[in-house]
Amino acid sequence: MATMVAAPYVNHVPTMTGGVGHDQLKRFYKYHFIGNNPPDTELRPVSRTIGADQIVDKMVFGFAHTREVDWMLPGIAPTGRRIEIPLVAIVRFADGKVANEHIYWDQASVLVQVGLLDPNGLPVAGIETARKVVDTQPGNALMARWASSEGKPI
Repeated sequence: MATMVAAPYVNHVPTMTGGVGHDQLKRFYKYHFIGNNPPDTELRPVSRTIGADQIVDKMVFGFAHTREVDWMLPGIAPTGRRIEIPLVAIVRFADGKVANEHIYWDQASVLVQVGLLDPNGLPVAGIETARKVVDTQPGNALMARWASSEGKPI
């Protein structure tokens, strides 16, 4: 919190979790975010873009769902399943301190991986999304009409 402005905020967009203001954000970090992540939580940096007053970090976030993860899977009991997702954090600075963070990930991919969303017939994927961010993976598998363009002039 010492690295933040007097009235910072964090917004986890997919689940609308986070905190606004020093006290709410400190409470969120301590009890529902950083201090509450599963013990095997890992962040694998992919890239960082630095601007005049913000950074954008692209990473793969992974963990075994061995405890309730309030900020990502609020109200969902542990499934024991491994979760890996691409995650983007946009951090804005003011006067050399963190002013806010906007964190984005594909919640459908998370729900597929914990078994709460059946991807059959839906344009969603599971752990493959994390792998596609790190390595060049074949694409367009979710596009039913992809095959229809095979052999057409390009």
